[in-house]
Amino acid sequence: MAKKIIVSIGFAVLVFCIDQYIKALFLSGFTWQSEIISFYLVINKGVAFSMFAFLGGSLKYIQIALMLGLLAFVFYEKEFFLKNCIAVGILFGAGCGNIYDRFFEGGVVDYIAWHYGFEFAVFNFADVMINFAVFLIILKMIFERKKKLL
Repeated sequence: MAKKIIVSIGFAVLVFCIDQYIKALFLSGFTWQSEIISFYLVINKGVAFSMFAFLGGSLKYIQIALMLGLLAFVFYEKEFFLKNCIAVGILFGAGCGNIYDRFFEGGVVDYIAWHYGFEFAVFNFADVMINFAVFLIILKMIFERKKKLL
């Protein structure tokens, strides 16, 4: 169990540091554009697609409560954690990166804008990592279920 906790914390720290490093580049003025994708700074006061922006400063505390709920779940469901320690670490590190932004930048630092074929919301590395972690958890659940059926 201790080894899994260390691995999870390691992934959380790694994702958090990479996320904050990339965001620092954009906060210092970096931009880049192409026909498919653009990179430019946007401070998102809401969540995905700027939803709940009307909650203002309260949103960061709601997100902290959600992260604490995730931690409580992980400690309660030890088997889930042991099977998904890397994904949990990625999820926690990315979530903390976005919460950190809310405290120190006034909103989440977003910078990736997809606009080939359709316009998509501006997002960041942490958002991608959150989706990746959820994908890993779902994929593992699917493979475990298939093993049980065989």
